[in-house]
Amino acid sequence: MARFEIPEVERAMLGESRVECDIFFALGMMYAAGSSVEIDLVAAHKWFNLAAARGNADAIRLRREVAEQMCENDIAVAQRAARAWLTVH
Repeated sequence: MARFEIPEVERAMLGESRVECDIFFALGMMYAAGSSVEIDLVAAHKWFNLAAARGNADAIRLRREVAEQMCENDIAVAQRAARAWLTVH
């Protein structure tokens, strides 16, 4: 799995290119699988949500799979985190 530095993600503006969508998806995979980081389903859901918003069908499916393992409160936290990320970026 590729590792992405935070500055790359922060520069990724929604609507600019498919590359950013791929980065969001890769971050979701990284947190869902615990690749180079601790498994964090809230973070995985957030990044899959951002990738899904860009039209990534795999992210839509994986976001749903991750959500099945989460409580409603954690899903709400992940959704707020995605909205917060969009507000800042």
